[in-house]
Amino acid sequence: MNVVVDSEPAEPGRENEDFAAAAVGAAVLLDGAGVAGAETGCVHGIAWFSTTLGGLLLGSIAAQPARPLTDCLADSIRTVRSLHEGTCDLTYRASPTSTVLAVRASAGALEYLVLGDSTLLLADRDGKPTAVTDRRLDDVGKRLRGPVDSLPTGSPEHAAALAEYRDALTGLRNRPGGFWIAGPDPLAAEHALTGAVPLEALASVTLLSDGATRLVDRFGITTWQDTLAVLGTSGPAKLIRRVREAEAGDLDGRRWPRGKAHDDATALHWGLSQGIGSPE
Repeated sequence: MNVVVDSEPAEPGRENEDFAAAAVGAAVLLDGAGVAGAETGCVHGIAWFSTTLGGLLLGSIAAQPARPLTDCLADSIRTVRSLHEGTCDLTYRASPTSTVLAVRASAGALEYLVLGDSTLLLADRDGKPTAVTDRRLDDVGKRLRGPVDSLPTGSPEHAAALAEYRDALTGLRNRPGGFWIAGPDPLAAEHALTGAVPLEALASVTLLSDGATRLVDRFGITTWQDTLAVLGTSGPAKLIRRVREAEAGDLDGRRWPRGKAHDDATALHWGLSQGIGSPE
């Protein structure tokens, strides 16, 4: 199984709230989140939440190949809740949450699950990319983030507008008409995007946090096809390095308005050209 992973925190020395891992025939990526500038209500923190949930989910989907991915996610959310509901306030507005990507090769197909704004990038045998992303968070955000995008990233005014924006988002989290993300409620798993693709049709599968997709979906200076080319020739580390170079050229967000100058960035690239479980 040819899997290459790279992950970098938003800033050196800061905790990385992304998590990615693979087992034989399966992989997951989670991008943890809270509310900017707020305490989480959790004594463990966001990185603990995404790492614990991700590890449990990977184990579940690998050990139970016939069980639906949505059920595996719901069970994993339920288990994480049981691990910290006695010590943490899971009703608090900034309680840790996470996007979820999960893939599993089973019975000649690649099953997938997408929840939140991380991206699953599938490449067919001709190299054509298909990006699967849950756009509900983006759709909600576009209605609310005007004041954030009009201010220089990192300024006190931007920080205040960002806090208000994130607070407004929490009011639409995990409810109809809003968006869905993994948190304390297993019900969110039922709202994930799911599907399956014949394995024989795929050349590679890539799991990307939104910090690693900025060149395409935030900055608009490259394409998914270009992303696949970088991943195939130089790997995830090169992709993330290019993201950092672009960010460094626009630290105040004037060219590309965004909540944070830098974000945790993670990419897991799984090559399938020689079959599941065999090295390339």
